[in-house]
Amino acid sequence: MKGKYMKEKPSVTLPGTVGRIIKPSEPGQPEKAQIEIEGADDMYREIRIENSLTTETGKEVRLKEGADVDVTVEANPEKKDAKNK
Repeated sequence: MKGKYMKEKPSVTLPGTVGRIIKPSEPGQPEKAQIEIEGADDMYREIRIENSLTTETGKEVRLKEGADVDVTVEANPEKKDAKNK
């Protein structure tokens, strides 16, 4: 591709650990995985996501308590500010 380049999304990846698995409180609700993110502020250290992941081959898998995970945050290139040094 002459004259074109691929834009990469700015991102950060932080290590985390699955702290606990939360069973649904009502039938039909999804199971949740609570992830403790290392390096995050104390009040924002834990996030909860649906405990359903898909592998590259399309297989559905679930996280287990104590599992090490990576949490990646990506930004759209047009929605960011340049950091002044």
